[in-house]
Order: sequence, then structure tokens, then C-alpha cells
Amino acid sequence: MQTENKIAQIKIIQSIIGNSSKRWENLDDGQKKVLKKIWGVLTYKWRWQIAMNIPYLLIFALDRTVPAVHKFDLALIASITSKVPIPAFIGSWVGI
Repeated sequence: MQTENKIAQIKIIQSIIGNSSKRWENLDDGQKKVLKKIWGVLTYKWRWQIAMNIPYLLIFALDRTVPAVHKFDLALIASITSKVPIPAFIGSWVGI
């Protein structure tokens, strides 16, 4: 049952790709150039967004896969709060 559904999905995807490639081939060179420029403008911000979010993606992946990250955070917080109260510690950063 699922294989028939997957085969139908593959056929639909192949027909969409085939139709879009036929339409692309039927365009003039000027139309292709304009569409490429429009696509470049649209994807410019997407590329920057992906590039700027890569560090956060790595942090998220490490957070999910490496449990030692949480142990380190808890040990750091425990060592700071046992020596200096939290309000005084934050106050030293602020300059109060």
C-alpha cells in the first residue's frame, strides 16, 4: 500500500520536474537572465540567514548530542554561586 503511494509521489515529482524543465527550455535568453537575477535577489538573504545561523545550529546540535555540556554548565554555576552571591557577581559586571 505504501509502495504504491511512494510510486505515485515519485511520478508526481518527476512530472513537475519535467514540466518545469520544459518551460525553462522554452524561455528566451533574456527571460532566463531576468529570472536568474530575481532568484539571486530572493536567495541572497536566505544564504546570509543560513550563514549567520550556522553557529547556533552547531550549539543546538552539541546541546542535543553531548551531555557533558550541561554538566559543565552546572559545575560552573555551582562554583560561582558558592563563592560569590549571584547579585554581587552580576553587580560587578554592571559596575554597581
